[in-house]
Amino acid sequence: MPKFHFIESGSANASDTLLLFHGFTGTHQTWLPFLESWSEKHHVIAVDMPGHGQTAIQDDLTMNRFTDAVAEFLDQHGITDVKLLGYSMGGRAALAFACRYPDRISEMLLESASPGLRSEEERLARQMQDERLARRLETDGLVQFIDFWENIPLFDTQKNLPEFIQQIIREERLSQQATGLASSLRTIGTGKQDSYWDELSYLDKPVILVAGSLDHKFVGINQEMEKRLPAAELHIVATAGHCVHVEQPRIFDKIVRRYLLHNEADILEES
Repeated sequence: MPKFHFIESGSANASDTLLLFHGFTGTHQTWLPFLESWSEKHHVIAVDMPGHGQTAIQDDLTMNRFTDAVAEFLDQHGITDVKLLGYSMGGRAALAFACRYPDRISEMLLESASPGLRSEEERLARQMQDERLARRLETDGLVQFIDFWENIPLFDTQKNLPEFIQQIIREERLSQQATGLASSLRTIGTGKQDSYWDELSYLDKPVILVAGSLDHKFVGINQEMEKRLPAAELHIVATAGHCVHVEQPRIFDKIVRRYLLHNEADILEES
C-alpha cells in the first residue's frame, strides 16, 4: 500500500474535505495556485500520486489497491467522505475510487478524464504502449523523456501559454524520478485499469465533468460519460486543451467554486 505524501490547507475541522489527485508527471504542486481559493471554507488535501513527487510506489500496485490505500488514508485522518477532484490520470483514479467506494464521496469533479478502455484488446495494446514509454524513461532518462512528453499532440495547446508558465510545468515534470514514472505506467496506467464504462450508470453522486474545447478526443469521451452518469453536468471550456486548470485557470477555479464548493457568487463565462 502506498503511503501518501500530501499537503493540506484550510481547517481540518471544516465540515467538507476536498481531496485532489493530479495527472501523470504532476505532483501536489499542480494545485498550489488554487489552494487559497478552495480552502476558504473547506479542508483541502492534495496528495502526490504513487510514483510521483514524494509518494513511493510498489511494483505490485494496482488501481484497486490504490483505491484501498485512499480509503485507509481517509480512515487514518478521521474523514468519512470527501469531495473528490481529479485531473487526467488523477481523474481515472478518482473515478475508480468512486466506483469502489461510492459511500466515501459526496460529489466529484473530473477534468479531462475517462472511465478507461472498453475492450481487453484496447487495454493490451495500451499496456504495450505504456511499457515502451516506461522503457524509454529507464533508458533515455528523465530529461529526454520530458523533452519528448511535453511535445506530444495532447499538449500542443500548452505551447500558447506564457513562457514562465511553460517553465513551471516543465520544472514540476523534471522534479520526478524516472523509476517512479515508469512504475506508475506499469501499474496504474490506462492499460492496466479496468473499464468503468458499465459502472457509470450506478454512480448516482453528483459529477461535474470538465473538458477543453480544443481537446476533441476528451470532449467526445466526456459527452458520452455525461449520458451514462445519472447526475452529471458537462462543462466544455473554450480555448483550452487537455489541461484546463492551466490553460484557463480563472474559469476552472470558478467551475470548482461554483459547482463543487457551492459558492453561488461565482458566475461562469465558459464560452
